[in-house]
Amino acid sequence: MRVIAGSARRLRLKTMDGMETRPTTDRIKETLFNMIQDDLYGCAFLDLFAGSGGIGIEALSRGAERAVFVEKDKRAVSCIRENLTATRLEDRAQVMGCDVLSALLRLEETKQAFDFIFMDPPYGRGLEKEALSYLAHSALADGNTRMIVETSIGTDTGYLPELGLALVREKVYKTNRHLFITKGEAMK
Repeated sequence: MRVIAGSARRLRLKTMDGMETRPTTDRIKETLFNMIQDDLYGCAFLDLFAGSGGIGIEALSRGAERAVFVEKDKRAVSCIRENLTATRLEDRAQVMGCDVLSALLRLEETKQAFDFIFMDPPYGRGLEKEALSYLAHSALADGNTRMIVETSIGTDTGYLPELGLALVREKVYKTNRHLFITKGEAMK
């Protein structure tokens, strides 16, 4: 895994051995960032279920002003910190070693919305629904926040309208997809 573009371009990132995390492949990461590149500069980026930190690091490398990484696995937190040091991006990053809901509660105290909230939770556990349920009523996400959720293809998201959230775009890959979600109504 490597940083695709920006100030840390081509630098290799450390990943964890085993199946505890699923690093987003370079091809999928490149596709994702090509879709959001125009709005990254100067943004605040939240990377939930951050794994080795590849997505948030890519955002920082491409011009995000700051990024917060949330990961509860201690080995993954160490990996994120090592990757931030290797890419020289640690001065614009905050790493929170705790579960996502605890982190969201702590971040709520800042009363600042993020421009992008990315999450890639373990599949099949409903963790994206828990996080989205919280964010639907949180000051961390406002009407301009874009929430991007990586899920397996079969993950049900029919609950989004009940939460006041709208699926505005979907990018499907072979085995997974990126869902682009905002507060409010879906685009027609």
